[in-house]
Amino acid sequence: AMSGSDEEESFRKEAKKFERGPRVNTKRIKDRKLKGTLKKQQYLAQKAANEAAKAQILLTEQAGYLEGEGLEKTADFSQRDLLPHVDLQTASKMFDLVLDELGPYTIDYSHNGKELLLCGKRGHVAMINWTSKKLITEIYLNETCKDVKFLHNFTFFAVAQKKYTYIYDSKGAEIHRLNDMTTPTCLDFLRHHFLLVSVNDVGSLKYQDTSTGAPVANIFTQLGPCNVLRQNPWNSIINLGHKNGTVTMWSPSTNEPLVKMQCHASSVTSLGVDATGKYLVTTGRDSRLKIWDVRTYKELYSYFTPIPASSVDISQRGVVSVGCGNTVHMWKNCFTEEQSEPYMRHRLTRSNAESVRFCPFEDFLGVGHSSGFSSVVVPGSGEPNFDSYSANPYQTRKQQEEAEVQALLDKIQPEMIQLDPNSVGSISRNAPAQRNMSNPYNKPKPLPNKRKNAPPTPESNPAKRSKIESKQPEDL
Repeated sequence: AMSGSDEEESFRKEAKKFERGPRVNTKRIKDRKLKGTLKKQQYLAQKAANEAAKAQILLTEQAGYLEGEGLEKTADFSQRDLLPHVDLQTASKMFDLVLDELGPYTIDYSHNGKELLLCGKRGHVAMINWTSKKLITEIYLNETCKDVKFLHNFTFFAVAQKKYTYIYDSKGAEIHRLNDMTTPTCLDFLRHHFLLVSVNDVGSLKYQDTSTGAPVANIFTQLGPCNVLRQNPWNSIINLGHKNGTVTMWSPSTNEPLVKMQCHASSVTSLGVDATGKYLVTTGRDSRLKIWDVRTYKELYSYFTPIPASSVDISQRGVVSVGCGNTVHMWKNCFTEEQSEPYMRHRLTRSNAESVRFCPFEDFLGVGHSSGFSSVVVPGSGEPNFDSYSANPYQTRKQQEEAEVQALLDKIQPEMIQLDPNSVGSISRNAPAQRNMSNPYNKPKPLPNKRKNAPPTPESNPAKRSKIESKQPEDL
């Protein structure tokens, strides 16, 4: 049994996980009002951390990985081997959709992991509730479709078509045609900022606000055509992979890349960033899978892939999936130590993987390929406990409407997107100088003349100034 001091120590360590940065030393603050305000804020923050630590008792679900007995290797287990050993609800989610006429398919899951969006390259777009297999909407666009993305919830989604980007609702009706986003190749959505991001075949990165419809930024990368775009979920920085093997990081407030990394000797085929924003995974035409530390911009580990990978994704618990031809590899604990073999493998039948995405809050991986879609179970990949205020898979219609209004009220402005989001709200010592340099309206204005018909001064009249100078006595 644990003593009282041991229980307090363990509770203090648990509460420390939920603290937001170090405490402010208020002893040297002379302003009594400011000092009281800071003390109150720190008290409320500490109280919230303690309440969150106490609530951990209610989280009964735990993540578990697949383990082999003796000399068994988990990479040798197929989906057919796992099917008899899982419960009925999990078994019902292991399925394949045969759609071999309008593929290959790119996929996207909604934020709460309940809906699935399929986009065939030849114009077939479908939204389904993948847990119940219920079809929500299905449209045939008769046009090349390159990518698809859910917006703030499942009621709206964007499709990157041949010439423009279009927005549709959950019934399949066309809502908007975004004329500023021409010839898009990739899409992504910043849900906290309500920004739809696209890059096209001439290397132009564009941001558009979906709440107001106004374009926010149009950045010409000057690095040629680009078809690899993923966001960093921690700071909302957009990562682009280019043909010359570089990865660039962008913010809508700058026209130059914040970071430029040389990751591969050939073109980058796909990339992904983990939920904490600390690790970057890239794949290239040189048949390499590389793990990078975003904090230091240094390479951690490098692995060979059988053929150049077409897609990569990172789950909520750090499992990395890589689609290489007809095989999908899943890697576990690859950020902390070098791995000798994959955690799991899944082989496709007569098709090549086009898009791999992990389902949020589920131990499942969705694979879009040239013959349709496959739902693959990956034990330990999803977060077992969800926050209903952030993403609720059991959301009712009223809760969905209230969450949408709350998200609009909490919308973050595009100017606040930067590499270190913790610096937002901090004090900059060079703020007055930077503000004066960046603001063109802060130029000093000439003092106005108080008299309307004032005579001209010598400084403004060159002839009078020369007469006054001639009247000056000569120097001795």
